[in-house]
Amino acid sequence: MSNVSTDMDYQDTIRAAALAFLERHQGEHLGDLGQFLSRTVNHLVESLEVKESLATHLVHHAYSDLMTINTRQQIDLQASSDYTVVITDPIRGCTWSVPAYLIYEHLIAAGHGRRITLAT
Repeated sequence: MSNVSTDMDYQDTIRAAALAFLERHQGEHLGDLGQFLSRTVNHLVESLEVKESLATHLVHHAYSDLMTINTRQQIDLQASSDYTVVITDPIRGCTWSVPAYLIYEHLIAAGHGRRITLAT
């Protein structure tokens, strides 16, 4: 029974390391999910000496965790203004105020996001 527990502790630790890597680097691969996941697998294999098959499995689970985390954040429309977007994460109890020009400079002007045309 202790081997099963030890193995699960190891996998939980590696999955947490994968999630931490994904959180730190998600903004660097907005357009290429495959490259993002491969980079994370390579990080686990090279830095933590995890077998590639296990690393791939745990990275996919960690990515699922990341998607759950990323959908928690919400725009607080009442606190936002024409020039500042307020984003909250009610689970973590965090709030961020982001100037709109930074969103434009770092996401839109950098080629991330979709251009939409408003119907008139």
